[in-house]
Amino acid sequence: MVRQPLTDLGGFIREQRERSAMSLRKLAETAGISNPYLSQIERGLRKPSAEILMSIARGLSIRAESLYEKAGLLEAAELSIGVVEAIEGDPLLTKTQKHALAEVYESFIAGAKEEQN
Repeated sequence: MVRQPLTDLGGFIREQRERSAMSLRKLAETAGISNPYLSQIERGLRKPSAEILMSIARGLSIRAESLYEKAGLLEAAELSIGVVEAIEGDPLLTKTQKHALAEVYESFIAGAKEEQN
C-alpha cells in the first residue's frame, strides 16, 4: 500500500506530540495555530506551509527539517546532519547524556573502521 505524504506527516506530528505528552490544544497554542487547523494537519486533511511546520517543530522541540522531509519539501539526502550533531542538538538529553552517547557512537565507528582494515 502506498503511504500518503500528508497522512505520514500528520501521523508523525501526532506521534511526536503524544511522545511529548502534549495535548493538541497545547501544541496549537505553542505553534500559534488553531486547534481545528492542527487537527486537520494531523489527519492529513491540510497541507501546512513551511512556516507553519517550523512553528510546529519549535512547539515539539524537534528539527523543522524532519517535518520538511515528511511533507516532501526536502529529500532525505538533503538532511546532511551527522549523528553526533543530532545528539548534541537533542533538547531532551542532558549534557552528560549527550557526551556519553557521542562517546559510545564514536567508539563503535572506530571499532568498525579497525575491522575494515
